[in-house]
Amino acid sequence: MKYPPIFQVAAADPAVKALLGAKPVRLYLFGLAPPKPKGTYCVWQVISGSPENFLAGRPDAEAYSLQVDVYAASADEARAAGHAIEYAVELSATITGYNGESRDTETGLYRYSFDVDWIVQR
Repeated sequence: MKYPPIFQVAAADPAVKALLGAKPVRLYLFGLAPPKPKGTYCVWQVISGSPENFLAGRPDAEAYSLQVDVYAASADEARAAGHAIEYAVELSATITGYNGESRDTETGLYRYSFDVDWIVQR
């Protein structure tokens, strides 16, 4: 199984690095973000997926749906980083939905969330 290269694609984009930092780029696989990240950051996770099956032979690709959540000190910062990530990945994947915005009651951070579908060649 080969996972979608969201980190590699987004981290190569200058606008994403300007908003999420460069060393490190604060774009984390779910569960791997530090306890209290400094500045705007993003987490992503696979929410569904399946092989591209054929009647004969092995699949040559897998389709994944990802959920991307951006957290920031303000709504504007969360939206800006989310839009930068969308712009960075939309030539390699498809933005399929917007999951709304919210504010985390524990941290006070604003959240911008969207879904991405990505086909990965095996």
